[in-house]
Amino acid sequence: MFGLIPKEEKFFALFNDMTANIIEGAKLLKDMMDNYDDPQGSQKKIKDIEHKGDQITHDIIQKLNKSFVTPLDREDIYSLSAALDDMIDLIDASSQRFIMYNVEKPTQEAKELAFIILKSCEAVAKAVGHLGGKFEHMAGHCVEVNALENEADRVCREAISKLFDEEKDPIQLIKWKEIYETLERATDKCEDAANILESVVVKNA
Repeated sequence: MFGLIPKEEKFFALFNDMTANIIEGAKLLKDMMDNYDDPQGSQKKIKDIEHKGDQITHDIIQKLNKSFVTPLDREDIYSLSAALDDMIDLIDASSQRFIMYNVEKPTQEAKELAFIILKSCEAVAKAVGHLGGKFEHMAGHCVEVNALENEADRVCREAISKLFDEEKDPIQLIKWKEIYETLERATDKCEDAANILESVVVKNA
């Protein structure tokens, strides 16, 4: 019976594995934007990271289904694992757009958004790192994620406004609008994870 009771660090270790994997994907995306010499190769590496993330998510859900006692509310564990999985999915989707649309080179705005994605992922990872410790230390990192998402919104809005002002080719306009919006959605997913973590803080205060 006692062997069926999970040790708290098992879930927390998996979450830390997940955020480390996400950061690796975000770094690859930023490097893809900054050094656009082999976008196909970069995208393949990110896809491999995304597959690894799927496996970690599967492991978390499997452990959740087999556990009678959990260190956090079951719905919070499930929601957080789903939100983290969404983060790497959107990083992968962003990199895919550059291949699908045969982008010759990233814009400065795309580089800025990739940088914000990386910083957001790092902030989420820091917050997750406090699970099982002092929950109050998570709050500042969650606030940082919210601020970064607001900055990504601003960059995306200005980039799209610039597109409509300057881009004469409607096909290019449609392509870049979707690219910007996909990049921005990655920061939305980071904020979703931060919101779940903030809920955890409130429940465990």
